[in-house]
Amino acid sequence: MLCAVLLAALAVPVRAQPRGPLVLAAASLQEALTAAADSWARKGHARPVLSFAASSALARQIAAKAPADLFFSADQEWMDYLAARNLIVSSTRADVLTNRLVLVSAAASKVSLAVRPGFALAPALGGGRLALADPDAVPAGRYAKEALTNLKVWASVEGSLARAENVRAALALVARGAAPLGIVYATDARAEGSVRVAGWIPATAHKPITYPLARLAAATNPEAEGFRRFLLSPEGKGIFRRYGFGTR
Repeated sequence: MLCAVLLAALAVPVRAQPRGPLVLAAASLQEALTAAADSWARKGHARPVLSFAASSALARQIAAKAPADLFFSADQEWMDYLAARNLIVSSTRADVLTNRLVLVSAAASKVSLAVRPGFALAPALGGGRLALADPDAVPAGRYAKEALTNLKVWASVEGSLARAENVRAALALVARGAAPLGIVYATDARAEGSVRVAGWIPATAHKPITYPLARLAAATNPEAEGFRRFLLSPEGKGIFRRYGFGTR
């Protein structure tokens, strides 16, 4: 009798667990978006699948037909890049978050800089390199280059850059002592205990840092829109504020 019950149980097909929407998101969103996905899952939904990298790399993957449901960019330009190719649902595009740029040093460093036009950034490097996300493509690096150019110090440090593939990679260079200073988002500095803020980049020195979110035209997951709306809700934005982001 027991054998018959076991055989009957084995004959019942196992249902595949539903997969949550695949979200491609800027590297700086790692902790906050993970917390938001966890909160969504606690409501009984399939947990979203999160993939973090530079917005530039993710946008190019989407343009190359990589499957995904949502894109959360760290700047407008890469979302515009996809919009121009009809790869997002334009009506779902929304500016969600804001951020600031900061200079960071190792936690034990005593360097402190008042960031203003012509400030002594190059001497503060002491012959070392300034860690930046790639200023030719990655949003954090683009914002940093724009700020340093407007502050009249870009030319003095352009030859001393440690270019990283994304902002978290730039942060890691400073955290492990491979670069004495770096420029990252304030939220990145907050997430890494091995660095300290050595100076605040004036928000007026660069275009506003905004994070747009949109559903992709090729999205197939039925919960993609629900998760997008959750991120835009007061509850969702509250999660991001806990991690230091501003909200729109």
